[in-house]
Formats: sequence, structure tokens, C-alpha cells
Amino acid sequence: MSIARADREVVLWGVGHTNAHVLRMWRMRPIPGARLTCVSNTSVATYSGMLPGVLAGQDPPERMEIDLVRLCASAGARLIQAEVCGLDRHARELQFEDRPPLPFDALSIGIGSVPAMDGLEAGHDHVIAIKPMTSFLDRLERKIAGAGSSIEGRPLRLAVVGGGAGGVEIAFTVEGFANRVLRGRPVAISLVHSGDEVAAGSSVRTNRRVHRRLVERGVTLHLGRGVRRWEEGLLTLSGGDPIEADVVIWATGASAPPILTALGLPVDARGFLLTRPTLQIVEDLPIFAVGDSGTSVESPTAKSGVFAVRQGPVLWRNLANVLAGRPLESYRPQRAFLKLLNTGDGRAIGEYRGLSLDGRWCRRLKNFIDGRFMDRYQDYSMMSVGRGMAKAPMPEMRCTGCGGKIGGAVLSRALKRLSPPSGAGVLVGLDSPDDAAVVLPPEGRPLALTVDFFAAPLDDAYLVGRLSALHAASDCFAMNASPRWALAMATLPVASPRSQEQVLYEWLAGSLREFSPMGVSLVGGHTIEGPQFTVGFTLIASADDGPLRVKGGFRAGDHLILTKPLGSGILLAAHARALCRAPWMDALVRSMLASNRDALALLPDFDIRGLTDITGFGLAGHLLEALRASGLDARLDLDAVPLLPGVAELVGQGIESTLAPSNRSAEAAIEATPDQRDSPAFAALFDPQTCGGLLLGAAEEDAPRVLARLAELGVTLCAVIGQLGQSASSSPRIHITERPGQRLAATHPSRISTC
Repeated sequence: MSIARADREVVLWGVGHTNAHVLRMWRMRPIPGARLTCVSNTSVATYSGMLPGVLAGQDPPERMEIDLVRLCASAGARLIQAEVCGLDRHARELQFEDRPPLPFDALSIGIGSVPAMDGLEAGHDHVIAIKPMTSFLDRLERKIAGAGSSIEGRPLRLAVVGGGAGGVEIAFTVEGFANRVLRGRPVAISLVHSGDEVAAGSSVRTNRRVHRRLVERGVTLHLGRGVRRWEEGLLTLSGGDPIEADVVIWATGASAPPILTALGLPVDARGFLLTRPTLQIVEDLPIFAVGDSGTSVESPTAKSGVFAVRQGPVLWRNLANVLAGRPLESYRPQRAFLKLLNTGDGRAIGEYRGLSLDGRWCRRLKNFIDGRFMDRYQDYSMMSVGRGMAKAPMPEMRCTGCGGKIGGAVLSRALKRLSPPSGAGVLVGLDSPDDAAVVLPPEGRPLALTVDFFAAPLDDAYLVGRLSALHAASDCFAMNASPRWALAMATLPVASPRSQEQVLYEWLAGSLREFSPMGVSLVGGHTIEGPQFTVGFTLIASADDGPLRVKGGFRAGDHLILTKPLGSGILLAAHARALCRAPWMDALVRSMLASNRDALALLPDFDIRGLTDITGFGLAGHLLEALRASGLDARLDLDAVPLLPGVAELVGQGIESTLAPSNRSAEAAIEATPDQRDSPAFAALFDPQTCGGLLLGAAEEDAPRVLARLAELGVTLCAVIGQLGQSASSSPRIHITERPGQRLAATHPSRISTC
């Protein structure tokens, strides 16, 4: 983890061509004493150069994607997913709507551009703009499918607005995409362009070649006419009759994102940030604007990725230079570059220094160039600092989050040797352990007490604050108690006072975001320095009606309902080795941020007496604790146990938390077949859960209504996973039902315990 260990903050806002180069170089040789933070509103960056091949069906969609979660993890960089709303130039901070500002010592702004909507008087909300590129394919697919469902007896009419290189390539290739969505139904393509020729800026011969090829492919051209509005299936154009269109793709020239003009920095007439040849903005601030986001005062260029790629090495060196106080070097745009347009039929049209090119070899060349570029950013292997590109085995790492807990057997043996007395006023203590202790102060009401802390599982201190608050409060919710007061505990890595202050501020701000809706007051705490960022809370909760003796309250016949899917420990272990894909991380964070407080709304309406939360000891460990307290056995249906996305695949690769082997001591109490033991769901039974869900027991007749009510409360991934019965022995047993579990896709000689 890089939290608080570096004294200087380098921030990349947006991960386009130029900033991506910095991230790649950081993997090999990070700037000493600095931390790299990437700020993006998505967890995946998309390379537009691969879009035509994806539309034509020549490349899979994932070929155009850069997984920022894995790339940042492999580089030791922090990823913050948030929308920037402003910039404080004096404090040198990026500002956000829903989280604390982010200070920087050097900032690179590379958020790209958006399609220009100039002249479009109506219909903005209905056209499919090519940006944001990350969601373009999904938006286009939904629009085509929706329009196609209401069309009979004629082709789908699809219009592309914009005759530059991007619009031309889409006009060439989008028919293949639409055919796949509509399962072979015909599509009629139109290209609308306000200019008199397509692919402007190319030679006359190239323009003619592009024009002729579009006509040969059946694309109807409407040149010299701008679009005014789109409504009721009609595109109203300037200087002529409207044309019919069911779907409109907006691929016009580049326009500045509105946020750039809101930053209070110098901009050009179109709203792009003005820069010096060094890529630094024209004011004396450590801020750079790259790619489409910037316009050089001395040598402005077209908004094209070919220039952004060449800016990367200059930006990388200048970020180090500005931190070290050294002179900055200048970027000199190339005078000529190769243009290649994918025509969607296995060929490409190209141009270099006025020479017009065409053929299948051009398509192969384009595929080679684009593929080589993407290969650099789709390599997520961990790098060894100081060894360049050489791969090196990573040292074994211990898990964080709840995966960093001491094993349950170790804890149990230590307490047995100690035999501490319960003392007066202890209603629930070590002699009958539960999710929280319950005490009765003299002449007072019962209070539930709990303490919870862990090593930060992620680099984002604000997000860690939210998770640590939710995780600690879950113990109170599992006792049907309402947390009221919190005492904070934090170990901060050794760093400058400025860095430690920022980390502590972000962590507490995240904690208060979750505590405030609960009515929890932060009343004190303690901080020290140490080797690892470790945080948590002591919570005091009111239990005015007396807490449920929830672990001992399960009854024979109860259906077991799990309110969250399993697998957070496995995914966090994978993330530490840059193996957790962006969609998996997105799902994991959503699950961890879902408060267990919502599920407590069930208690007044249903006869639920058994309740516990699933945390460090895994589902098997916490279920066995409840079975011992209740004197019951359980039957589990592995096929019904919900898993987070990616968990089954990672189990197949042998990934597990370092606490899982200790948790697997519960396996002795589980009766299962060899096939069932090879199931990913079986492995997940021992996975430590950070911000895991609740396990509750509901009467058989209530179970369907409980699930329906949970869904109404937004708890949508809950499931009935088993049933309780009378125990046939003095030791509780978990019986896996006879339905065969899913076998692993591959057999691995050993498991990779890593965090």
C-alpha cells in the first residue's frame, strides 16, 4: 500500500494516451519520494483507435479496454473513481462533489474532448455521442435494439453525423455491429457532414478514395449540410429536406469538456487549456494539459491521438523535472504521420506524406500498430522496482481487511488459557462470545460494545474510512443494537506531517459519511505511527430493548438467508497482485459499501431470532459459532450460495486469502463429497469477508416474504442457502446437500495465499 508513505503527490486526471504512458513508466521506475494517483470517473479506459475493428467484428470489445484497476495495482498507483467538479489553484487541490479535495504537487489533465454539438438545436438527449467511449457500445446496442424492435418490413436507418476520420470509420464499420444486434436484419447507413468532402485534411486522392469506397459500401452521403435537430425519426438539416433516421451517432469534431472552462485556468476560444511547448499551462503552476485537453499557444495541433501518444515521454520527464525544480523540456509535434482508416471489409485506406495507400496490407499494418499500443497497457503483471521491464516474483504478502485477522483457533486457545472473569454487569462477554459485548452500567440501560480494526485493504483512504465505519457498525447491527458513539484508532505509516494529515483527514471524512446517517458521533480516538496503515473503531451502541441473543437464537427448521454474496477476501487477495478485473472490483466495492443496517428493518415484521454477520472467520466459521450456541446442525446448498463476480474464476486459479487456511479448520465439521469440496462455493465458505453480509434465520413460511422485503429495501443479492435442524451429536455439523457443485475449470497443485 502506498498510503501516506510518499511526501509528494503526482495526480493524473484522466487516463488517455498521454497519461497512460506515465502510468506505464511508473510501473518500471517510479519517481522517488512521490506517489501516483489516477483520477477517473470509470474503472476502464477505452482506446478509440480499436473501435472500428470492434464495430466490424474484427476485434473483441475487451481489446479496446484498459483495465485501470489492474494497471494501477500493477504500478503501485492509487485509483480514485470520482467526478472532478473544480480546482483550487491556490491550495493546489482537485475538488469533488462527494469526497474531500485531493492535493497535488504535480497535476496532468488529460480528460480528452467531447463531440461538438454546435448547431444542434434539439435532440441532444437522444443522439448517441461517441464519447464517453467507455459506454458507447452499450448505449449504441440498446438504441439499435430498441429501434429495431418497432421496425417491420424495412431496414433500420442509421445516420452518422461527422465526416472526419472518426465518423468515416464508424460509417464503414457500424453496419456489422448493427447486423449482429439485429441478428442479420438489413441496415441503411447515412453519413451527414457539414463540409464538402469527407476525411478533410487528407490529399485529394485519399479523399476521392474514401468517397468512392463509402458509396460502394452503400453509404448515402449528405455533404455540405449541418444537422439542426432530430425528432420523430427525422434529422432536420440546413439547406434542404430532412432525412429519416431511427438511430443517430454523433461523431463530429472535438469540443472542450465543460469542466475545463470551470477550472479558472486560461483556455483558448474553444475552451481547451492553453499550454506552453512544455505542456505546462501558461501560468506558473505545476499543472500540465495533454492530449485533446490542451492547446499549445506556439504550435497548436489537431485533436488527434497521434499527437497525444508522442507527448507521453515528454510529460513523464517533465513531471519528474517539476518536482525536482529542474528546467522543463519542450514537446515538438511531428510534421507528418501515418493515417489509416479501417473500411470494415478487411482493408484500410491510408496516407503518409501525401501518398495515398489502400489494401489488406494497410489493415494488417493498422492492426499491428494498434495492437502493439494496446499490448503495452494490457500487461498487468507486477513489476519489480529498479529492474526495468524484467518480471520478478513478488514477495509473499499478508492479507489486509478482515483477511488480516488472527485465526479463530489461535484466539480461542489464548482465551481458554487466560480464563478472564466476566465481572459484574456483563450480560454478554467472553464466556458466551457474540458479535458484540453487552454490559449493564449501574443504574443505566444496557450498552453493546465492540471494537474492530484492520489493515487498509485499498489505497483510497476516504473509501477505507467508509468501509471501516460500516464494518465496525455491522457488529452492532448483528446484535440489533444502534451504534451511538465511536472512538477512532489509526496507525499511520511514517511520512511527512502534511501527508499524514491528509490521509487521516480523508479516512475520518469517509468514516463520518457513513456514521452520520446512523446517528453516530465521533467522540475521540488515538493515533500512532507504524509500518502499515491500520484503522478501526470502538463503538458504543444502545440496546434499550435488550439485544437479541442472536447467535444462540437460531431454531430448528429456520431457513438460512445470506444478504450479501461471498468472495471479498479472494478478490482483495487478487487485487494485491493486479489480478482483480475492473468489473469485479466495481461489484466488490458496491457490495462492501452496502450497509447491513437496511436489513434490520425486517426485525419488527418477522419472527427472526437468529442473526449474525459474516466477517473474518468466513461463512463456515461464523455459522458454526451460531450452531454451537443454538445446539443445531445445518444443511447448505452450495449451488444457492451467491458469489461475487470473478470469485469462481479466481478460485480456479488457486487465489485465496492468507486467513483462509486457518478458517479451513472448520472443514472438519463439514460433511461433503469430493466433488462438492472442489466447488468454488465450497472454497468461498472459508473466505474472510470485509464488510460481509448478515446471516439470519427465518421460519420456512416467512422466507419468501423476507426475501421480497429485502429486495424492496435494496438488498437484491440475498439468497436462501440452507436450513437448520436438530443436532444429532454434541458437536454441530454442516451437511452439504447432494446437489453436485460446479467443478473447478482447472486443478492446481497448491493455492496462492496472497494479499
